[in-house]
Amino acid sequence: MLTVTPDLRELLDSEARRINAPGFIDEDPVQFPRRFETQADIEIASLLASTIAWGNRRMICRDAERMFSMMDWQPHAYVMERSFEDLPDCNIHRTFFAADLRAYLRGLHRIYSTYPTLEDFARTREVHTSELPAWKLAEVINDQLAQANAPDVCRDPSPGRLCRCMPQNIRDTALKRLNMALRWLVRDDGIVDLGVWKLLTPDRLYIPLDVHVGNTSRSLGLLQRKGNDRRAVEELTATLRRFRPDDPVYYDYALFGIGIENSKSDKEISKLPRQ
Repeated sequence: MLTVTPDLRELLDSEARRINAPGFIDEDPVQFPRRFETQADIEIASLLASTIAWGNRRMICRDAERMFSMMDWQPHAYVMERSFEDLPDCNIHRTFFAADLRAYLRGLHRIYSTYPTLEDFARTREVHTSELPAWKLAEVINDQLAQANAPDVCRDPSPGRLCRCMPQNIRDTALKRLNMALRWLVRDDGIVDLGVWKLLTPDRLYIPLDVHVGNTSRSLGLLQRKGNDRRAVEELTATLRRFRPDDPVYYDYALFGIGIENSKSDKEISKLPRQ
């Protein structure tokens, strides 16, 4: 049984308050969905910005800026008009290329051709009834991607294209980027995250787990599992629910702040209070 020490809780709360502030937005990919007003634009921007959210944040934001500029800052219209089919071959971000973006947008076109919002699509697929909503959402989006990119209708039918859009190993993946997108869409404290989805509540979310969050969580004694996989996400989120049952991913900000922005060395992190 987790023992919640006052020192550890105060550390997490203070770091979360520090990072979950308006000043965080301009240096983070969350700025991109925040630039739009309609829900469909916000959803598409959330999916795309989170999809390329790995590596250096400055590079991520630079490449996201360029990606949305290609769409004339109208992502929903760009998807519905199938303008992506004319997208020239180019690098979007690191190992994510124009062919990957086309494959993803074909799937989104299939979704938005039937549903006004991704939230409506998720509701009909009963994502909100799943114990693991993000993984259920990934599963049903993958199904749409596969159908939209069938060889008879697609110039880029390679399975590798789809793997770069959404992880295929749903059983094991930490699903960091989609969990991040859902944090943006669901959390509604009016500071950084947008909270446009009402289908889910913040207590249903899972921590966006990457190597930095994983290492910081282990240093603090919040996570024992060594691998950064789905089981680690479940373990860490369960631990964080002991601190804040209604909104465990609030502490994503704290773990990010300690692991990245606080500039603490490994030696300094080891001195922090543990649970």
